[in-house]
Amino acid sequence: MTELFLIRHGQSVANVTPVVGGMRGDAGLTDLGRQQAGRLEQWLSAERFEADVLYTSTLPRALETSEFVARALDLSAIGDDELQELRPGEADGLSHAEWRAKYPSASDGSVVDPFELFSPGGESWATFLARAGAALSTLITRHEGERVAAVTHGGVVEASFYLALGLGPTSVRTTFATGNTSITHWQHERSPTGHRAWKLVAFNDARHLG
Repeated sequence: MTELFLIRHGQSVANVTPVVGGMRGDAGLTDLGRQQAGRLEQWLSAERFEADVLYTSTLPRALETSEFVARALDLSAIGDDELQELRPGEADGLSHAEWRAKYPSASDGSVVDPFELFSPGGESWATFLARAGAALSTLITRHEGERVAAVTHGGVVEASFYLALGLGPTSVRTTFATGNTSITHWQHERSPTGHRAWKLVAFNDARHLG
């Protein structure tokens, strides 16, 4: 059995500004985000939480969070670009108001098109799901029978549900309110015939925040 622990980053500057937080617009964690990550570190240490390997998205808010997790687990975090949030393209760094004004078709909440690009050069929901799902599948295959921790994003946590449930991008969109520094815990088993079975153990586990 493989254990997969997906940890969302702490509160970020992009979360509260709000700006489109791709590689250009991501200014890392807020003071509150660092406090959340610090409390996560303390809890992981107190619980003697163990993992065989630690991965992290390479976006600044995840990298900063991973420093706290790495200390608690006594592991070096391995950067993985494929664990990034949906890539926004040209809208990266714009305020949400600027994004809506410049790309109204992509930001029109009344029309849900999973194949619409976030902005030119960016991903659609469909391409993001394929990329994030492949990244998670790769971790499961690479570390079969191990405990894998990954610091990532709310969208990647959503993608894990689509992967586990066998849903595609045209399925009815379900939004998950994934909390900052919360842990989502999956168990994965592969039968001798290749059948994959997923079990959700915990979602939004943020007991460290009290």
